[in-house]
Amino acid sequence: MSLNKVQLIGNVGKDPDVRYLDSGVAVATFPLATTDRGYTLANGTQVPERTEWHNIVLWQGLAETAEKYVRKGDKLYIEGKIRSRSYDDQNGVKRYVVEVFGDKMELFSSPRQSLQAPQSAPAQPSGAQPVQQGSAAQSAPAGEMSDDLPF
Repeated sequence: MSLNKVQLIGNVGKDPDVRYLDSGVAVATFPLATTDRGYTLANGTQVPERTEWHNIVLWQGLAETAEKYVRKGDKLYIEGKIRSRSYDDQNGVKRYVVEVFGDKMELFSSPRQSLQAPQSAPAQPSGAQPVQQGSAAQSAPAGEMSDDLPF
């Protein structure tokens, strides 16, 4: 059992940036925003809404799944571990970054969910589960888009 466990539900800040190492292993990085709602204390003090940004890193099958399904604005569940590292930026300045290395990812909302994956598509890698919503996804004929898209 690990004490280093992170569970986040948030919105993707930009499309995943997927790179391939020389060994062929895929690595995806993207920011994820989580928001704590504002509230009022018993003494009447207002605590404003607060948004935090998290650097997400996915490897191998999860990275390839993110490249295919995840886009800016999607709501995701990410489970993983916190890792920190320091590096020198382009100007030689020492930087420190905290990242969440994802072990599990679940897509909660996406305007593309009404599109069906081809039947011959390979199975999803372990831990990556794009979630299909409602009956709208099943009612559209294969290869056609439904009219219930939010945009």
